[in-house]
Amino acid sequence: MNQALKKILIKTKKQVFSEIIGNNSTKIKGEGYDFCELKEYEYGEDVKNIDWVISAKMQKPYVKVFYAQKELNVNIVSFLNGSTYFGTDIFKQEIIIQIASALGFICVKQGNPFSSFIANENLEICTKKSKQIFNVNFMSEQKYYYNVIGKNINYEKITKELFKSIHHKSMIFLIGDFFDIEKLDLKLLCQKHEVIALIVRDKFEEAPIELGNVNFIDPNNNRSFEGVLNKNTVETYINKIKENDHKLYNHFQNCAIRFTKIYTHEDPIKKLIGVLR
Repeated sequence: MNQALKKILIKTKKQVFSEIIGNNSTKIKGEGYDFCELKEYEYGEDVKNIDWVISAKMQKPYVKVFYAQKELNVNIVSFLNGSTYFGTDIFKQEIIIQIASALGFICVKQGNPFSSFIANENLEICTKKSKQIFNVNFMSEQKYYYNVIGKNINYEKITKELFKSIHHKSMIFLIGDFFDIEKLDLKLLCQKHEVIALIVRDKFEEAPIELGNVNFIDPNNNRSFEGVLNKNTVETYINKIKENDHKLYNHFQNCAIRFTKIYTHEDPIKKLIGVLR
């Protein structure tokens, strides 16, 4: 195994197993002990969950709904396209690997089975359902050596394939930089599963500086770009990023998706644990 990858796994494993993370924390409704909400009784529901005090006050039966406390099915989806081959200090691809491996170790710690995928133009199964540490290492190795150059993301195709391939109610983690999200639609996926989005970005992508004459290569399609990175082009670019993110955040909120943004200079594990609590 590559020494750099080995360092990532050792560091991530140490952070996960030293942090206090509650077992099977989920927002999926079902049988459990953590109270979620009260709702009107519907025919066929378990009468044992009727709250008789509230029902007497409201003059109609109400039942208690709880968060599920059971084994979770976790699916880790890493969007690995050309734009993740970028970073002023650490490449976004490496941050995505750190996050994915941390999620894998959390599943092992809590006894939850996890599966992992690599997504871009197609959806590829990286590791099948497992609770073993070996699969965390294998998943990380697959993603570390994955060639992202020349790969684009087909959000429409990926979401359809995820909906078809994941049959049981699951917690799905989507990890990527989420640029060009015009065709991103997670409404159907969220009706069946709990979805958490982890946005990985580099500060330079959101606030580039004026560099004058530049020659860039787009890692999504290997095309070269020559131009001038001056005040006007920087402002135009920043406005497009803000517009993209405004649509993205609205979509997540409309779908009740928890999300956070993780920059390449930050500790991804701390940000991840923050969104899971």
